[in-house]
Parts: sequence; C-alpha cells; structure tokens
Amino acid sequence: MKYVPCLLVFLVLQSCTQDFEEINTNENAPSSVQNELLLRQVLYGYGDAMSYEGFVAGNLLSQHFAMIDFNLLDRHALGSPQEGGNPWDILYTALRDNETILQQSRSNPAAAVYEGPALVMKAYLAMNLTDIFGDVPYFEAVRGRTDGIVTPAYDRQEDIYLAAGGILDNLRTSVQRMREYRGAIPLTGDILYNGNLEDWTRFANSLRIKALIRISARRDVTDELSDIYAEGNYIDREAYDATFNFSAGPPNSFAFATARIGIFNVFLMSETAQDIFSGLDDPRVAVLYRPAATTGDFVGIINGIDASSPIVPDSYARPGTVWRENTQDLKFNYLTSWETHLLLAEAALRGLIDADAESLYRLGVREAFAYWMTDLPDAYLSTGAVAWDRDQALRQIITQKWIASIGNGYEGWIEWRRTGYPALMPVAASLNGGLYPIRFPYPADEQALNVENYRRAAAETDGNSVNVPVWWDLN
Repeated sequence: MKYVPCLLVFLVLQSCTQDFEEINTNENAPSSVQNELLLRQVLYGYGDAMSYEGFVAGNLLSQHFAMIDFNLLDRHALGSPQEGGNPWDILYTALRDNETILQQSRSNPAAAVYEGPALVMKAYLAMNLTDIFGDVPYFEAVRGRTDGIVTPAYDRQEDIYLAAGGILDNLRTSVQRMREYRGAIPLTGDILYNGNLEDWTRFANSLRIKALIRISARRDVTDELSDIYAEGNYIDREAYDATFNFSAGPPNSFAFATARIGIFNVFLMSETAQDIFSGLDDPRVAVLYRPAATTGDFVGIINGIDASSPIVPDSYARPGTVWRENTQDLKFNYLTSWETHLLLAEAALRGLIDADAESLYRLGVREAFAYWMTDLPDAYLSTGAVAWDRDQALRQIITQKWIASIGNGYEGWIEWRRTGYPALMPVAASLNGGLYPIRFPYPADEQALNVENYRRAAAETDGNSVNVPVWWDLN
C-alpha cells in the first residue's frame, strides 16, 4: 500500500526533537516538490506503469490475450500477482503525488493553475481504483503528511462517485476552476495538452460522460448527460484526445517492449479475440497481433490453460510489432474521441440524450480505426455484424470499445462486467471455481497495514471475494 510508507515517515519525523530538526534542516533546499515535476510524474509515471499492467494483466481479464506460463491471473487467482496484477500500488502512488499537487495549488496562489487538472486526475484515478476494487480508502487516503491518517477508512463506491469531494463533484469543480482561472502563470509539466486549460476542460467533461454512463444503472443521469452533450465541450475529435506517445526506444518506450523475450513470448492471442476479429473480418487484427509462425493465420488459444499443458506457441498469433518493435506508434490512452463518441452512442441508444445513436456509433468506429492506424474498409460499417442493428446495438457498441481498448488498463474487463459484452469464454483451468471474477481483491498488505478497516471491508465482500459485484454492477 503505497501511501503507508509516506505516512510512517511523517510519524517518525514528528517524534524528533525540535532542536534536531533545526540542526538538520537545509534552509537552501526546497521544502516541496515543484508542481511542474509532479504533474509530469503523475501523467507519465502512471501511464508508463499502467500500460505495462494493462498489457500483462488487464489484457488477460478482457481476453485480448492469453498467457501460457506464469499464468495464475489468467486462471483467475487474482490474489496471486505474478508478472502483473497489482494495480493497487500503481493507483495509490499516482493518487499520493496528485494529492500533493492539489494541496499545493490550494495553499499557494502562484500554483492555482494546477488545481483544475489535479482535480481531473484525482477523479480519473479514483474512478479506475474503485471500478477495479469496489469500496476503497478514498476520502482519508494519501493524507498522512497533512493529517496524520495512516489507517484510512474504506469508503463506499456510491460515495466515491456521488459525495462531495468524490468523482463527479471533483469533475464539476475542476471545470469551474479552469474557467475561472485568470492568472498569468501557465500550467507546465503537462505532457497531455501542453498547458491548455480548455483541452483539460474537454477531458473533464468527457470523463463526466464516462462516469455517468458507468453508474447509470444505479442513478438517473439523463439531465446531466444531456447538459454536457448540449454544451458540446467534450473530447469530440482526435486533436483533443488525452493521450501521450511512447518513443521508439528507452527510456520512454512502452515498458513491455523492454521485457525479456521469454516473457513476451508467453502472451498469445486469446481464442476470444480470434472469434471476435474473424467474425467481424476486422483488419485491425494485423496491427494488434502478428500471425502464427507456422500457418500465417491469426489463431488464438483458450485462456487459463494449465501451465503444464503441452502446446506449440508458434501455432498461435503473438502480440503485434506495435507492442515491442514499433512502440513509437503506441499511445497511452487516458480518454479519446472514439471512446467518447461510443459512450454517447450508448447514451443515445438508451434514451439518456437526444441524439442519433447510429451516427455516433459510426463516428466512434471510424475514429477507433484511425487511432489504431488502420484503413477502414469501405463496407465495414454497412455489412455483416458491424452494420447497425438496433436490436444488437449495445453489443455492437461495446464490442467496438473492447477492440479499441486493448492494453488500456482494465477497461475491457470493467465494461464487460457492466454490460456483459463481448461474451468472454470460460477459462480452461479455473482457480476460481469456474466463476469469472467481477472485482479485484484487496492486496495482502492491507491485512497487515490497515487491519481493522480491511476486516470491515472484507466482511462486506464475503471475505474479500472476487465474485462480489461492485455497487454499480447490476449486470
């Protein structure tokens, strides 16, 4: 639990004598980290870590890939992380650093420009955290240095989304702060938008759309969604995407590109992915995968095999060159125009906004093809399983999101939990009684470092079970 070490340091410092602190303080050293450096660290550091996590763990739960060794997570032993499977630490590290930016922006008028973007990132990170785990420490979390809280309480997901200081409230406040900002000091360290607060406002509004859709089975979100859509100030074109590019080589290449070749070679195309891409005759398969060495075909393997099962890896498709040799073509995706338009297509389909769902769907698909550097075939949107069918439209929308979300953290798995699409296959050798997990378990560190609060949270989840749905999950 990443916020705990920082809190312990705080307690140790408080136990020192006043004279000792005076003697050992360098008056010429900065007392805080510059927001410019912290913002760059939050944006790139989180993206770097979660892009790796998304590939080696998120892609298994979404069944974009399967793993043939070190594959306890692929067999749904989510409490046994191996190559990946520990998003808790990644998210709390980013939340801790982002909270420092937020507090400094509120205490120092010269740093006020950072408040809006820090609120957007707090909402983004909190949303990922609670969607993966459910109830988590939030309102008291990462406050050790400021408030001395070292064992934060677990908060209900409903409150994390809806209460004051929660996800939606922070997004609304962020838009207000950015619109009101009149200072001359620019936002620096911003690798997403180069300091453009209007672009950050669009990001905030698109994230509001996503959050509202996610909780729409629990709350009537029609009015707020309609207002955002009518205003039109959200990510509605590629130029406004909240993404950053990886480089062709270290130190800023996609982290998985530098993994040893032995790890790279245990990831194979999933049988689920094979069925989806072949069923749609989708050419993006040639960007995201490389064909089987023995046949030249895009062949997938069932997820969660017993690691002792004899297979010939060259008989199956492997990750495409974009994941290793050509990472300069790869982006880390916070939020995009294609995702926003597919979210709005769902909203229109369900009557949550007054718009043409088919037009939004078609636009989102076209943008998703461009995002993955693939020409859209002339007949792709007008024939076969992709052609708009209102009776199958939700499945079509979410399947297109699933394809384009490959490698994007745990997004494909989260949306499957919310909607049931696309249909995922049972794994071959389940370590979860044949059940597909619908939340991540709290990590083992919590049992030692935050024991009383952990016990209460575990009791609410049937002993920290991966089979207990989160609050918004009524699927």
